[in-house]
Amino acid sequence: MSQQFDIIVFGASGFTGRLVTEYLAATYPTGVSWAMGGRSLEKLAQVRDEIGAPADTPLVVCDSDDVASLKAMVTSTKVVLTTVGPYQLYGNGLVAACAEHGTDYVDLCGEPAWMRKMIDAHEAAAKASGARIVFSCGFDSIPFDLGVQMAQEAMIANTGSPATKVKGRVRKMKGTFSGGTAASLKATMAAAMSEPGVLDLLRNPFALTPGFEGPTQPHGMKPYLDAEMGVWVAPFVMAPINTRNVHRTNALLGHKYGAGLVYEEMMVTGPGEKGEAMANAIAGDKSLGGEGGPKPGEGPSKEERETGYYDVLFIAQSDTGAQVQVAVTGDRDPGYGSTSKMIAESALCLINEAKDAAGGIWTPGAVMGPALRARLVKSAGLTFDLVSG
Repeated sequence: MSQQFDIIVFGASGFTGRLVTEYLAATYPTGVSWAMGGRSLEKLAQVRDEIGAPADTPLVVCDSDDVASLKAMVTSTKVVLTTVGPYQLYGNGLVAACAEHGTDYVDLCGEPAWMRKMIDAHEAAAKASGARIVFSCGFDSIPFDLGVQMAQEAMIANTGSPATKVKGRVRKMKGTFSGGTAASLKATMAAAMSEPGVLDLLRNPFALTPGFEGPTQPHGMKPYLDAEMGVWVAPFVMAPINTRNVHRTNALLGHKYGAGLVYEEMMVTGPGEKGEAMANAIAGDKSLGGEGGPKPGEGPSKEERETGYYDVLFIAQSDTGAQVQVAVTGDRDPGYGSTSKMIAESALCLINEAKDAAGGIWTPGAVMGPALRARLVKSAGLTFDLVSG
Protein backbone atom coordinates (compact mmCIF):
# COMPACT_ATOMS: atom_id res chain seq x y z
CA MET A 1 0.00 0.00 0.00
CA SER A 2 1.39 3.38 -1.03
CA GLN A 3 0.60 5.97 1.61
CA GLN A 4 0.58 9.66 0.80
CA PHE A 5 1.47 10.80 4.35
CA ASP A 6 3.51 9.72 7.34
CA ILE A 7 0.97 11.18 9.81
CA ILE A 8 -2.54 12.58 9.67
CA VAL A 9 -3.46 14.55 12.80
CA PHE A 10 -7.19 13.83 13.14
CA GLY A 11 -8.87 16.52 15.22
CA ALA A 12 -6.32 19.13 14.17
CA SER A 13 -8.74 22.03 14.66
CA GLY A 14 -9.39 21.07 18.31
CA PHE A 15 -7.38 22.45 21.20
CA THR A 16 -4.95 19.53 21.64
CA GLY A 17 -4.83 18.67 17.95
CA ARG A 18 -3.81 22.24 17.20
CA LEU A 19 -0.93 21.94 19.69
CA VAL A 20 0.22 18.74 17.97
CA THR A 21 0.26 20.43 14.57
CA GLU A 22 2.13 23.43 16.02
CA TYR A 23 4.73 21.03 17.41
CA LEU A 24 5.12 19.14 14.13
CA ALA A 25 5.39 22.36 12.11
CA ALA A 26 8.03 23.80 14.44
CA THR A 27 10.04 20.64 15.16
CA TYR A 28 9.89 18.85 11.80
CA PRO A 29 9.73 21.54 9.08
CA THR A 30 11.25 18.96 6.73
CA GLY A 31 11.57 15.19 6.64
CA VAL A 32 8.06 14.34 7.89
CA SER A 33 5.02 14.28 5.62
CA TRP A 34 1.96 15.21 7.66
CA ALA A 35 -1.56 16.44 7.11
CA MET A 36 -4.34 17.99 9.17
CA GLY A 37 -7.60 16.07 9.42
CA GLY A 38 -11.06 16.95 10.71
CA ARG A 39 -14.70 17.48 9.82
CA SER A 40 -14.49 21.09 8.62
CA LEU A 41 -12.22 22.19 5.79
CA GLU A 42 -12.80 25.82 6.79
CA LYS A 43 -11.72 25.24 10.42
CA LEU A 44 -8.67 23.24 9.34
CA ALA A 45 -7.57 26.01 6.97
CA GLN A 46 -8.08 28.61 9.70
CA VAL A 47 -5.93 26.68 12.20
CA ARG A 48 -3.25 26.02 9.57
CA ASP A 49 -2.97 29.74 8.91
CA GLU A 50 -3.13 30.74 12.60
CA ILE A 51 -0.30 28.43 13.64
CA GLY A 52 1.89 29.54 10.75
CA ALA A 53 2.06 26.12 9.10
CA PRO A 54 3.01 26.14 5.41
CA ALA A 55 0.17 27.20 3.14
CA ASP A 56 0.45 23.91 1.25
CA THR A 57 -0.05 21.77 4.40
CA PRO A 58 -2.55 19.15 3.22
CA LEU A 59 -6.07 19.22 4.71
CA VAL A 60 -8.08 16.00 4.92
CA VAL A 61 -11.82 16.14 5.56
CA CYS A 62 -13.11 13.16 7.52
CA ASP A 63 -16.07 12.45 9.80
CA SER A 64 -15.75 9.78 12.47
CA ASP A 65 -19.32 8.64 11.65
CA ASP A 66 -18.67 8.27 7.92
CA VAL A 67 -17.17 4.87 7.07
CA ALA A 68 -16.16 5.88 3.53
CA SER A 69 -14.31 8.99 4.69
CA LEU A 70 -12.57 7.00 7.44
CA LYS A 71 -11.38 4.44 4.89
CA ALA A 72 -10.12 7.19 2.58
CA MET A 73 -8.20 8.78 5.44
CA VAL A 74 -6.60 5.68 6.93
CA THR A 75 -5.50 4.28 3.57
CA SER A 76 -3.68 7.53 2.74
CA THR A 77 -1.33 7.55 5.75
CA LYS A 78 1.09 5.39 7.68
CA VAL A 79 -0.33 6.46 11.04
CA VAL A 80 -3.43 8.26 12.25
CA LEU A 81 -2.81 10.43 15.31
CA THR A 82 -6.21 11.14 16.80
CA THR A 83 -7.15 13.66 19.48
CA VAL A 84 -10.90 13.24 18.83
CA GLY A 85 -12.35 12.08 22.13
CA PRO A 86 -14.05 10.86 24.20
CA TYR A 87 -12.91 7.87 22.21
CA GLN A 88 -15.81 5.73 23.38
CA LEU A 89 -18.09 8.21 21.58
CA TYR A 90 -16.01 9.00 18.50
CA GLY A 91 -13.31 6.35 18.17
CA ASN A 92 -15.03 3.07 17.32
CA GLY A 93 -15.09 3.46 13.55
CA LEU A 94 -11.54 4.81 13.35
CA VAL A 95 -10.02 1.92 15.33
CA ALA A 96 -11.99 -0.56 13.22
CA ALA A 97 -10.81 1.08 9.98
CA CYS A 98 -7.16 1.17 11.05
CA ALA A 99 -7.26 -2.47 12.20
CA GLU A 100 -8.86 -3.57 8.94
CA HIS A 101 -6.59 -1.65 6.58
CA GLY A 102 -3.24 -2.08 8.36
CA THR A 103 -2.83 1.56 9.37
CA ASP A 104 -1.00 2.46 12.58
CA TYR A 105 -2.92 4.44 15.19
CA VAL A 106 -2.03 6.51 18.28
CA ASP A 107 -4.39 8.30 20.65
CA LEU A 108 -4.64 9.93 24.09
CA CYS A 109 -7.17 7.49 25.51
CA GLY A 110 -7.69 7.18 29.26
CA GLU A 111 -10.87 5.10 28.98
CA PRO A 112 -10.02 1.55 30.10
CA ALA A 113 -13.45 -0.02 29.57
CA TRP A 114 -13.54 1.20 25.95
CA MET A 115 -9.94 0.11 25.40
CA ARG A 116 -10.84 -3.41 26.55
CA LYS A 117 -13.81 -3.41 24.18
CA MET A 118 -11.49 -2.47 21.31
CA ILE A 119 -8.98 -5.18 22.30
CA ASP A 120 -11.70 -7.81 22.27
CA ALA A 121 -13.21 -6.56 18.99
CA HIS A 122 -10.16 -5.66 16.89
CA GLU A 123 -6.92 -7.18 18.15
CA ALA A 124 -7.18 -10.20 15.86
CA ALA A 125 -7.80 -7.97 12.84
CA ALA A 126 -4.88 -5.70 13.75
CA LYS A 127 -2.55 -8.68 14.09
CA ALA A 128 -3.69 -9.96 10.70
CA SER A 129 -3.37 -6.61 8.88
CA GLY A 130 -0.18 -5.45 10.62
CA ALA A 131 -1.81 -2.37 12.15
CA ARG A 132 -0.22 -1.25 15.42
CA ILE A 133 -2.96 0.30 17.56
CA VAL A 134 -1.44 2.21 20.49
CA PHE A 135 -3.67 3.80 23.10
CA SER A 136 -2.69 6.24 25.89
CA CYS A 137 0.17 8.12 24.22
CA GLY A 138 -0.05 11.25 26.41
CA PHE A 139 0.42 12.04 30.10
CA ASP A 140 -1.73 9.03 30.59
CA SER A 141 0.17 6.85 30.39
CA ILE A 142 3.63 7.39 28.86
CA PRO A 143 5.61 8.84 31.82
CA PHE A 144 4.28 6.05 34.05
CA ASP A 145 4.49 3.19 31.55
CA LEU A 146 8.07 4.09 30.56
CA GLY A 147 9.10 5.04 34.12
CA VAL A 148 8.13 1.62 35.48
CA GLN A 149 9.83 0.00 32.50
CA MET A 150 13.12 1.83 33.15
CA ALA A 151 13.00 0.92 36.85
CA GLN A 152 12.43 -2.74 36.00
CA GLU A 153 15.24 -2.73 33.44
CA ALA A 154 17.61 -1.37 36.12
CA MET A 155 16.44 -3.90 38.70
CA ILE A 156 16.89 -6.81 36.29
CA ALA A 157 20.36 -5.51 35.32
CA ASN A 158 21.35 -5.20 39.00
CA THR A 159 19.87 -8.38 40.47
CA GLY A 160 18.89 -10.66 37.60
CA SER A 161 15.23 -10.49 38.63
CA PRO A 162 12.44 -7.91 38.30
CA ALA A 163 11.05 -5.86 41.16
CA THR A 164 7.96 -7.42 42.72
CA LYS A 165 6.62 -4.07 43.91
CA VAL A 166 6.76 -0.63 42.28
CA LYS A 167 5.39 2.60 43.74
CA GLY A 168 4.74 5.57 41.49
CA ARG A 169 4.76 8.87 43.38
CA VAL A 170 3.71 12.13 41.70
CA ARG A 171 5.94 14.53 43.64
CA LYS A 172 5.15 17.75 41.80
CA MET A 173 2.68 18.74 39.14
CA LYS A 174 1.59 22.13 37.81
CA GLY A 175 -1.06 22.33 35.15
CA THR A 176 -4.66 21.53 34.44
CA PHE A 177 -6.32 18.45 33.05
CA SER A 178 -7.85 18.85 29.63
CA GLY A 179 -11.48 19.30 28.78
CA GLY A 180 -11.16 16.05 26.86
CA THR A 181 -10.06 14.25 30.03
CA ALA A 182 -13.09 15.62 31.89
CA ALA A 183 -15.41 14.63 29.04
CA SER A 184 -13.91 11.14 28.93
CA LEU A 185 -14.49 10.71 32.66
CA LYS A 186 -18.12 11.77 32.30
CA ALA A 187 -18.67 9.44 29.34
CA THR A 188 -17.05 6.57 31.26
CA MET A 189 -19.28 7.18 34.29
CA ALA A 190 -22.35 7.28 32.05
CA ALA A 191 -21.32 3.98 30.44
CA ALA A 192 -20.74 2.43 33.86
CA MET A 193 -24.30 3.30 34.83
CA SER A 194 -25.90 2.04 31.62
CA GLU A 195 -23.80 -0.81 30.20
CA PRO A 196 -23.55 -4.19 31.96
CA GLY A 197 -20.02 -5.17 32.89
CA VAL A 198 -18.40 -1.74 32.51
CA LEU A 199 -18.26 -1.11 36.25
CA ASP A 200 -16.60 -4.50 36.84
CA LEU A 201 -13.97 -3.66 34.20
CA LEU A 202 -13.30 -0.27 35.75
CA ARG A 203 -12.70 -1.92 39.12
CA ASN A 204 -10.39 -4.62 37.75
CA PRO A 205 -6.64 -3.76 37.79
CA PHE A 206 -6.19 -6.38 35.06
CA ALA A 207 -8.98 -5.13 32.82
CA LEU A 208 -6.54 -4.77 29.91
CA THR A 209 -4.93 -8.20 30.26
CA PRO A 210 -7.66 -10.57 29.06
CA GLY A 211 -6.99 -14.09 30.30
CA PHE A 212 -4.62 -13.02 33.07
CA GLU A 213 -5.36 -12.03 36.65
CA GLY A 214 -2.40 -11.15 38.86
CA PRO A 215 -2.17 -10.67 42.62
CA THR A 216 -4.36 -8.30 44.63
CA GLN A 217 -3.41 -4.69 43.92
CA PRO A 218 -3.62 -1.58 46.15
CA HIS A 219 -6.87 0.23 45.39
CA GLY A 220 -5.25 3.67 45.72
CA MET A 221 -8.50 5.37 46.69
CA LYS A 222 -7.69 6.53 50.24
CA PRO A 223 -5.00 8.87 51.60
CA TYR A 224 -2.39 7.39 53.92
CA LEU A 225 0.98 8.09 55.47
CA ASP A 226 3.74 6.52 53.38
CA ALA A 227 6.03 5.59 56.25
CA GLU A 228 8.95 4.76 53.97
CA MET A 229 8.95 8.25 52.45
CA GLY A 230 7.68 10.06 55.55
CA VAL A 231 4.94 11.86 53.61
CA TRP A 232 1.21 11.68 53.10
CA VAL A 233 -0.06 10.45 49.75
CA ALA A 234 -3.44 10.96 48.09
CA PRO A 235 -5.35 9.24 45.28
CA PHE A 236 -4.03 10.23 41.84
CA VAL A 237 -6.73 10.83 39.25
CA MET A 238 -4.79 9.13 36.41
CA ALA A 239 -3.94 5.99 38.41
CA PRO A 240 -7.02 4.00 37.27
CA ILE A 241 -5.75 4.10 33.69
CA ASN A 242 -1.97 4.17 34.25
CA THR A 243 -1.96 1.08 36.47
CA ARG A 244 -3.96 -0.88 33.87
CA ASN A 245 -1.53 0.11 31.12
CA VAL A 246 1.50 -0.91 33.21
CA HIS A 247 0.00 -4.35 33.76
CA ARG A 248 -0.82 -4.65 30.04
CA THR A 249 2.74 -3.72 29.09
CA ASN A 250 3.99 -6.41 31.45
CA ALA A 251 1.64 -9.00 29.91
CA LEU A 252 2.54 -8.03 26.33
CA LEU A 253 6.24 -8.42 27.20
CA GLY A 254 5.64 -11.97 28.44
CA HIS A 255 5.54 -10.81 32.08
CA LYS A 256 9.07 -9.52 31.95
CA TYR A 257 8.29 -7.73 35.24
CA GLY A 258 7.08 -11.00 36.78
CA ALA A 259 3.56 -12.39 37.04
CA GLY A 260 3.35 -11.21 40.66
CA LEU A 261 3.93 -7.49 40.07
CA VAL A 262 2.19 -5.14 42.51
CA TYR A 263 2.00 -1.56 41.24
CA GLU A 264 0.59 1.45 43.06
CA GLU A 265 0.34 5.09 42.04
CA MET A 266 -0.34 8.02 44.41
CA MET A 267 0.24 11.76 44.68
CA VAL A 268 2.60 13.14 47.34
CA THR A 269 1.07 15.89 49.49
CA GLY A 270 3.83 16.30 52.08
CA PRO A 271 4.59 15.50 55.72
CA GLY A 272 2.70 16.21 58.94
CA GLU A 273 -0.73 17.68 59.51
CA LYS A 274 -0.52 19.93 56.45
CA GLY A 275 0.24 16.94 54.21
CA GLU A 276 -2.61 14.98 55.77
CA ALA A 277 -5.09 17.82 55.29
CA MET A 278 -4.08 18.25 51.66
CA ALA A 279 -4.32 14.51 51.02
CA ASN A 280 -7.85 14.43 52.44
CA ALA A 281 -8.83 17.47 50.37
CA ILE A 282 -7.59 15.83 47.16
CA ALA A 283 -9.39 12.60 48.02
CA GLY A 284 -12.64 14.54 48.41
CA ASP A 285 -12.29 16.63 45.24
CA LYS A 286 -14.77 15.59 42.54
CA SER A 287 -14.42 18.70 40.35
CA LEU A 288 -12.91 16.94 37.32
CA GLY A 289 -16.15 15.13 36.62
CA GLY A 290 -18.34 18.07 37.61
CA GLU A 291 -20.09 20.71 35.55
CA GLY A 292 -17.64 23.51 36.33
CA GLY A 293 -14.58 21.85 34.80
CA PRO A 294 -12.98 22.52 31.43
CA LYS A 295 -14.97 21.79 28.28
CA PRO A 296 -13.58 19.86 25.29
CA GLY A 297 -11.73 22.34 23.11
CA GLU A 298 -10.86 24.57 26.04
CA GLY A 299 -7.46 24.78 27.64
CA PRO A 300 -4.84 26.91 29.37
CA SER A 301 -2.97 29.83 27.88
CA LYS A 302 0.43 29.47 26.23
CA GLU A 303 2.07 30.91 29.35
CA GLU A 304 0.24 28.46 31.60
CA ARG A 305 1.29 25.55 29.39
CA GLU A 306 4.91 26.65 29.26
CA THR A 307 5.20 27.20 33.02
CA GLY A 308 3.67 23.81 33.82
CA TYR A 309 5.68 20.72 34.74
CA TYR A 310 5.57 17.35 36.51
CA ASP A 311 7.94 15.17 38.50
CA VAL A 312 7.22 11.51 39.21
CA LEU A 313 9.37 9.13 41.29
CA PHE A 314 9.24 5.37 40.82
CA ILE A 315 10.48 3.20 43.69
CA ALA A 316 11.03 -0.41 42.68
CA GLN A 317 11.67 -3.06 45.32
CA SER A 318 12.57 -6.73 45.09
CA ASP A 319 11.74 -9.54 47.50
CA THR A 320 15.39 -9.52 48.59
CA GLY A 321 15.26 -5.86 49.65
CA ALA A 322 17.07 -4.42 46.62
CA GLN A 323 15.75 -1.03 45.54
CA VAL A 324 15.90 1.12 42.41
CA GLN A 325 14.55 4.65 42.02
CA VAL A 326 13.80 6.38 38.72
CA ALA A 327 12.65 10.00 38.33
CA VAL A 328 10.63 11.16 35.32
CA THR A 329 10.01 14.85 34.65
CA GLY A 330 8.27 16.90 31.98
CA ASP A 331 8.87 20.56 31.08
CA ARG A 332 5.29 21.58 30.21
CA ASP A 333 1.87 21.23 31.78
CA PRO A 334 0.90 17.54 31.68
CA GLY A 335 -2.52 17.72 30.04
CA TYR A 336 -1.64 19.80 26.99
CA GLY A 337 1.91 21.07 26.50
CA SER A 338 3.69 17.81 27.34
CA THR A 339 0.95 15.53 26.03
CA SER A 340 0.95 17.11 22.56
CA LYS A 341 4.69 16.52 22.24
CA MET A 342 4.47 12.95 23.54
CA ILE A 343 1.80 11.81 21.11
CA ALA A 344 3.62 13.39 18.14
CA GLU A 345 6.86 11.61 19.04
CA SER A 346 4.93 8.36 19.59
CA ALA A 347 3.57 8.51 16.05
CA LEU A 348 7.05 9.13 14.65
CA CYS A 349 8.64 6.42 16.77
CA LEU A 350 6.02 3.90 15.68
CA ILE A 351 6.75 4.38 11.97
CA ASN A 352 10.52 4.79 12.32
CA GLU A 353 12.23 2.98 15.22
CA ALA A 354 9.35 0.51 15.76
CA LYS A 355 8.53 -0.05 12.10
CA ASP A 356 9.27 -3.79 12.32
CA ALA A 357 6.98 -4.46 15.30
CA ALA A 358 4.08 -6.80 14.66
CA GLY A 359 0.47 -5.73 14.35
CA GLY A 360 -1.78 -5.74 17.39
CA ILE A 361 -3.15 -3.53 20.13
CA TRP A 362 -0.17 -2.30 22.09
CA THR A 363 0.94 -0.01 24.89
CA PRO A 364 3.69 2.57 24.28
CA GLY A 365 6.07 0.69 26.59
CA ALA A 366 5.55 -2.70 24.99
CA VAL A 367 5.87 -1.66 21.34
CA MET A 368 8.30 1.28 21.54
CA GLY A 369 9.92 1.23 25.00
CA PRO A 370 13.50 2.56 25.14
CA ALA A 371 13.32 3.96 21.59
CA LEU A 372 10.41 6.19 22.57
CA ARG A 373 12.16 7.14 25.80
CA ALA A 374 15.16 8.33 23.78
CA ARG A 375 12.93 10.39 21.47
CA LEU A 376 11.15 12.04 24.38
CA VAL A 377 14.43 13.01 26.03
CA LYS A 378 15.85 14.34 22.77
CA SER A 379 12.87 16.32 21.51
CA ALA A 380 9.92 16.46 23.92
CA GLY A 381 11.32 17.89 27.15
CA LEU A 382 11.14 14.75 29.29
CA THR A 383 13.88 13.34 31.51
CA PHE A 384 14.30 9.77 32.71
CA ASP A 385 16.96 9.50 35.41
CA LEU A 386 18.15 6.62 37.53
CA VAL A 387 18.51 8.33 40.91
CA SER A 388 19.45 5.31 43.03
CA GLY A 389 20.24 1.64 42.54
